[in-house]
Amino acid sequence: MKNLVIAGAVTLLSTVAFAQQPAPTQSGETPAVTTPDSTNPTAPVAGENSFTEAQAKERIEAAGYTAVTGLTLDSQGIWRAKATKDGAEADVGLDYQGNIVTQ
Repeated sequence: MKNLVIAGAVTLLSTVAFAQQPAPTQSGETPAVTTPDSTNPTAPVAGENSFTEAQAKERIEAAGYTAVTGLTLDSQGIWRAKATKDGAEADVGLDYQGNIVTQ
């Protein structure tokens, strides 16, 4: 009986020790998708783009652009279109990270 209690205590303590995880570390890598308060200074970034045409148009419009036309996905994985913002027409690009740039 005494051995059973000791074995149970050891099992419980080892389970608790394995349940603890180290705190996540900050990495210098760029996130896959931009966060609202950050942009990638090297945007647009070439890469495999998973946005659909409808999603790309929605993101461009959410950034304040209107009259989005000619939306195409180029060979570098960047959605490109013509759009209007503040009354001025511009060429815009949307990369796989969600960065929207005027070109």
